[in-house]
Amino acid sequence: MPKSPDELLAYLKELDITVTTVKHPPLYTVADSQDLRGEIPGGHTKNLFLKDKKGNYFLVTVGEEAVVDLKTIHTVIGAKGRVSFGKPEPLMELLGVKPGAVTAFGPVNDTEGKVRVVIDAALMENDIINAHPLTNEATTSIGREDLLRFLETTGHPAQILKVSQQ
Repeated sequence: MPKSPDELLAYLKELDITVTTVKHPPLYTVADSQDLRGEIPGGHTKNLFLKDKKGNYFLVTVGEEAVVDLKTIHTVIGAKGRVSFGKPEPLMELLGVKPGAVTAFGPVNDTEGKVRVVIDAALMENDIINAHPLTNEATTSIGREDLLRFLETTGHPAQILKVSQQ
């Protein structure tokens, strides 16, 4: 059973990671997020759940405005051949979220370590990073270093790579 947003926030608190969470109507796209989120400071994320030809899964987190070339990203992230978007079933099974709520916090649910986490180097220039807390009905702000520490505790040390074509 995947963790709930409240369980995620409790886990972050156990790790002594301070976050701020703002609840809002469901957001499905970057445009929705920009329209409804108000003035939440920091870098806002766009997340790609990808699968390569060998069945390896990747969670790629970039800034909301980032341009990613899906035809060549496999050469950057170490995928075996070209990638495609992962289907909803493995997304729920591995990260515990539905399409529209993919998030850098999802690896908390991947207890078998099947998903490799890649964060765009440009996003890591922000001191604060904003992501959905396992639901697209809220935005959680977390410090850059705290996000990396969180991912390490879940068994998903992030690869910081230049993914975007900015």
